Amino acid sequence: MGALGVAALAGLMLLGSAPTAPAAPTTVQVVAAENFWGSIAAQIGGSHVSVTSLITDPNADPHLFETNAHDAAKLAQAQVVIENGAGYDGWMGTLLGADGGHPRIVTAGSVLRVTGDNPNPHLWYDIPRVPAVASAITATLAKADPPDAATFRANLATFDASLAPLTNMLATIKKQFAHAPVAYTERVPGYLIADAGLHVVTPPGFAQAVEDGTDPGAADTVAMQRLLTHHDIDVLLYNVQTVTPVTSQIRALANKEGIPIVGVSETMPTDAGTYQQWQLAQLDALHAGLVSSRGP
Repeated sequence: MGALGVAALAGLMLLGSAPTAPAAPTTVQVVAAENFWGSIAAQIGGSHVSVTSLITDPNADPHLFETNAHDAAKLAQAQVVIENGAGYDGWMGTLLGADGGHPRIVTAGSVLRVTGDNPNPHLWYDIPRVPAVASAITATLAKADPPDAATFRANLATFDASLAPLTNMLATIKKQFAHAPVAYTERVPGYLIADAGLHVVTPPGFAQAVEDGTDPGAADTVAMQRLLTHHDIDVLLYNVQTVTPVTSQIRALANKEGIPIVGVSETMPTDAGTYQQWQLAQLDALHAGLVSSRGP
């Protein structure tokens, strides 16, 4: 074999023995209808996911959310989609039916088996049951990206552990203020209030009308006002994202009567950091309001 042939053979041997370049890491494209579920998905997926949340504006009423071509384009690229369900984001079905994609879908309402004609759809306020949704997200990410399944499971364990301050605060409120009467302008924090062992005395018709985007009836409005003027509640929980003349009037009356007001929101504020930090801040505010009304 000539010198040129030997050199060529040596080159081929070197090429054959060179280490194979590692495969590029997989990045799962995730679209969450709401940014709180997006926050949880991002924590579980870490660097292996790219998360886009559709509802992100903390100053907008999520019930009035309107989709656009950008949202549809994001969904068309998604490998995993997370929606709330329970009638909260019904527009997702229309988007998913029109985008032509075939993503894996996690529906929180289905995971938690929420049923009935008019369930409370604000499932992310049911803190003790949020880990079930997080687990479903983890399993779905693992199916989309099997090589990183162990990382997703480890991140899930970290997420679950990070909820301890929230569950501890719920237990503290329940121990110190069991059955304390509170009111809300709509059902947004309903699960949280139940988990904390508090008693909601809001006229159901008042809260339902606000949630439906209509004015409460006169009788319900008067009953709500009496709760404040008679000091029959310890705290008013006020949805800062659904502000109407009636809810503004109720808030002003609570302020006049010296009843602590705790603002709650449906969408995670942009400066909240994580889902856990957002919910813990609201729990801390609720605890402080109860302490202000009743003492420790």
